[in-house]
Amino acid sequence: MSDSSLRVVWVYPDLLSTYGDQGNVLVVERRAQQRGLAVQRMDVRSDQPIPTSGDIYLVGGGEDRPQRLAAERLRRDGGLSRAADNGAIILSVCAGYQILGHEFVNDLGQREEGLGLLDVTSVRGEGERCVGDVLADVDERLRLPQLTGFENHQGVTHLGPTARPFARVRLGRGNGTGDGTEGAWNDTVFGTYMHGPVLARNPQIADLLIKLALDVNALPPVDDRWYEALRRERIAAATGPA
Repeated sequence: MSDSSLRVVWVYPDLLSTYGDQGNVLVVERRAQQRGLAVQRMDVRSDQPIPTSGDIYLVGGGEDRPQRLAAERLRRDGGLSRAADNGAIILSVCAGYQILGHEFVNDLGQREEGLGLLDVTSVRGEGERCVGDVLADVDERLRLPQLTGFENHQGVTHLGPTARPFARVRLGRGNGTGDGTEGAWNDTVFGTYMHGPVLARNPQIADLLIKLALDVNALPPVDDRWYEALRRERIAAATGPA
């Protein structure tokens, strides 16, 4: 970290903030503050430059046209890519996840260049839209509990050789490729299709982002009763009788 404050950047809330994804920044902010950390939160709109000095960057989902506009502006700005080069931690969701890959199909049916921060490529699926609850087992190297979230996307995301699956689905479609993968990650960049918002359902992911930003192995414990109640409720709803 560059100073005593944890710098959390919410990228383009005016374009990429569907399905409550702004809750992710609220959870990171709260989880850090519960540990006595000062937090400097920056909500950066699409007409503003992306700062390169952030510690954690959060990118949400969006509809097709806002996704294209966001990709164009992020490429032109270059700040998020420079921040990643500097070792910043990035979590991206749905449309944001696709933008961080090499390319995706935009609202005009054309291939749109992404930022190339994840070795993934997204296309538009030909079958039914992926909608519903997801349960998945997170990559064991991340030491996280079962992932729970809600997916709503038409995209199909293929992982390249340097991308690791973030999780493997037990319930749901995930990346939509049929191979059971959900999301992708490398050392500091994470992508997932999970809404929920995903960090409210899975606060341990927020803790992972904070630990990576602080370069520590553990954080002081906090009261997780509310989060765990939400997790149990959503997992039970997903696995219970139809």
